[in-house]
Amino acid sequence: MARLGGALLFLLVAIGAIGGGAYVWFAREVDRPGPLAQASTVLIAPGSGLGAISRELQSAGVIAHARVFEIEARRTGQARALKPGEYRFEPAVSIKGALDKIVRRDVVIRFVTIPEGLVTADIRGILADAPGLVGEVTSELTDGDLLPETYRYEWGDTRAAVVGRMRAARDQALAELWATRDPNLPVSSPQEAVILASIVEKETGVASERPRVAAVFVNRLARGMKLQSDPTVIYGIAPEAGQLDRAITRADLDAPNAYNTYFVTGLPPSPICHPGRAALAAVLKPLQTNELYFVADGTGGHAFAATLEEHNRNVARWRKLERELKTAQ
Repeated sequence: MARLGGALLFLLVAIGAIGGGAYVWFAREVDRPGPLAQASTVLIAPGSGLGAISRELQSAGVIAHARVFEIEARRTGQARALKPGEYRFEPAVSIKGALDKIVRRDVVIRFVTIPEGLVTADIRGILADAPGLVGEVTSELTDGDLLPETYRYEWGDTRAAVVGRMRAARDQALAELWATRDPNLPVSSPQEAVILASIVEKETGVASERPRVAAVFVNRLARGMKLQSDPTVIYGIAPEAGQLDRAITRADLDAPNAYNTYFVTGLPPSPICHPGRAALAAVLKPLQTNELYFVADGTGGHAFAATLEEHNRNVARWRKLERELKTAQ
């Protein structure tokens, strides 16, 4: 009887030792550095259950034991807290670290940049090529509706949602700037401000010039002068592309259409691109000048003039420089 009791005691101790050893191994396995040799991105699809997630992580080399991941998720009560998304795992991430990242939904943040001065077709193309965005842009879009900027998104966001944020950002920026506009501007509505800003956006790529270019157009509008802006003529010829694959010609400038500001007085009927916030700010708070003209100066910027005589001298210098550049080439 004594021998039987001793054997039973030994068996219980052995089972306890085995169980304790297994627990120690499990705890170490959860915390130990994982097998991942370099950072890796894993996409967890919506609707994925615990088993699918653990197998995906093991297949990607993030964890060594899918079963250990599952047991830890259940043990900690986090099995139902795992969230879909795109996750970036650093080298040697532990099972505990991977589980925590997915529970916190620490997903990859992506960005799409929309440069100033693009037309709607360009923006649609950028969104179409943005990795991870889904769906189509179904809403009606016209040039000037969106605010060029860098927008953040996550894998699986819709293109329509991004466009919605761009439209809301344009509305907010325009409302803020319109509320603090200079008095007596020759634009009677926020939409007219967008039209003028789109012209300024296309006329100069030099940020510091925008308020000065805006001032020239504001001064011309106030005097009833034609704007005589080449970009509006180009838009009238190619509104979908917003640009020509050739040089603008005298015949283009002489052809009457609603966007030819050499032919019509005042603003064209709609924006010729999507202007940025800086261009909007420039037309609503332009530089205070008496200048009415500008022409390229050969440095990427422009030479400005208050009189036609001065402007003609600037034009002559530019044409001389053009001839010299062609000769050099």
